[in-house]
Amino acid sequence: MFATLTWPVEALTIALLLVTATYLYINLYYKRFKQNAHLPHLPPSLLWGHLKTFDDFTKRGIRDRHPDAIAADMHRALGQPSIMLLDNWPIVPPMVLVTTHSVAEQISKPSNTFQYSAPKSPSVNRILDLVGPHSILLKQNEPWKAVRKRFNPGFAPQHLLTLLPVIVDKVTKYLENIDKFARLGTQFPLDELTTNLTFDVIGAVTMDENMNAQEPRQGTLVRMYRELIKTYADDKLQLPWWLMPRTHLRRHWLGQRISHQLEGIVRRSFEEVDAGVKPDEESTKSRSILSLSLHGIQSLTPEILAETCDQLKTFLFAGHDTTSTTTIWCIYELSRTPRAMQAVHAELDTLFGPGGAREPTTISKKLLSPGGEDIIHRMTYISAVIREVLRLHPPAGSVRKSDPGTGFVVSAPEGKYNLDGNWIYLCHSIIHRDRAVYGETADDFVPERWLQPNNDIPASAWRPFERGPRNCIGQELANIEARVIIAMLARRYEFTKIGLGEFELGKDGKPIVDDKGYNKTKSELYATIQITAKPVDRMLMKVKLAPRDN
Repeated sequence: MFATLTWPVEALTIALLLVTATYLYINLYYKRFKQNAHLPHLPPSLLWGHLKTFDDFTKRGIRDRHPDAIAADMHRALGQPSIMLLDNWPIVPPMVLVTTHSVAEQISKPSNTFQYSAPKSPSVNRILDLVGPHSILLKQNEPWKAVRKRFNPGFAPQHLLTLLPVIVDKVTKYLENIDKFARLGTQFPLDELTTNLTFDVIGAVTMDENMNAQEPRQGTLVRMYRELIKTYADDKLQLPWWLMPRTHLRRHWLGQRISHQLEGIVRRSFEEVDAGVKPDEESTKSRSILSLSLHGIQSLTPEILAETCDQLKTFLFAGHDTTSTTTIWCIYELSRTPRAMQAVHAELDTLFGPGGAREPTTISKKLLSPGGEDIIHRMTYISAVIREVLRLHPPAGSVRKSDPGTGFVVSAPEGKYNLDGNWIYLCHSIIHRDRAVYGETADDFVPERWLQPNNDIPASAWRPFERGPRNCIGQELANIEARVIIAMLARRYEFTKIGLGEFELGKDGKPIVDDKGYNKTKSELYATIQITAKPVDRMLMKVKLAPRDN
């Protein structure tokens, strides 16, 4: 009788398993082959989506190259449509890669569907411990607008130029450290020295804190931040927490310690502001971005304290990362493009006198004297260099989203597409090399393209700081800082790339110049993902002082 009773139970179990399996199959089939069938994409696998295809394309080139480079190969294989679906679910939700500026502009500008542009996707949660849960990167709509309004005064161009003495002081220390390597003649990672510099700058201008990042014994806050960043940089596959719980727990612990350090800084700044310290030309502390954000705050509630700390965490990360990476790529591109370096030298000679830019004291005195702000604005060729480097080597794209049922439709040359239910990735590295915009020199370093008054380049085709309401709040700081750094480097030193990207030398020991006027290289220097895109070898260099007659 017992056997008689168990048969229906076994049959029911099998039936339930079959129903469940059928349900899962139907849903997976719909997700893979029906839900986004209207979007251009390579053929997906029922089980793997595009994961296996992505892996196949990865193996066709340099394995650890940036994922954007792999996506670009897939995009070319598909015929280079304006948008492309990349379905790597369940690792990440299905993602629509936007590869043309006209479609990207529809996503970043305000619309009837999205008042402040398409909302940011939850992808930022991956760096939650780095920026904090109250970061401006995670906020949407009115809460985002309130935080942006509160911090805008500190990032206003006219205010940032009053902090020029702080930037110049930190760059002067940077040159002292490079001088040491020039004397020793040994190779070194330029990325490390430059990151230390930009940490010092962002700490000073945002909080008026001495981070001691350029000293042999760095400040506690810098050491913790660098350790936290390393946990992300080492995670090339961006694995979920359940596959590396110890790493995620360490990230959380470090993030909490950083927040605790920042809380003390915010409280001290609030006490100063509350005591009546006003922004003026005599007080650097009262003019920090943090102190300006606290004016008008009646009480430092736990909510305001937490929100302020998370904005500082965000500024510390974004503020040091973009500028340092841009600077080292500028040095590399200038060193391999003789005509561009000569143009920079000529501009510096005009601004600081013939050969004057070789001496840091000459640059410092002129920048800090009356009219120094005007010199920053007159660095037109250097600005074009920075702009071109950000085109060729954008630090990161922007990931947005459109929830199911939103009805968000974009227009592309191929037709109209509803993007609901997907993450939307504005892929800067593809948009910035669009031959329809930049022609046959799309992959070349040509700063001059930005100096032509009628270059026919749409404003929306250059977007490293993104565009629309949610553009980067710190872009003007990054531009001012990068101009000062390059001005103080370009005339003083000669940099030589070591390893990847090293130049081919002729019998005379000088670099061989190709038909386009660039120094030929023995190998390709490429970017890899380390939260953002960075040179894979940390820009390994040798340096020497430039000769006087150069």
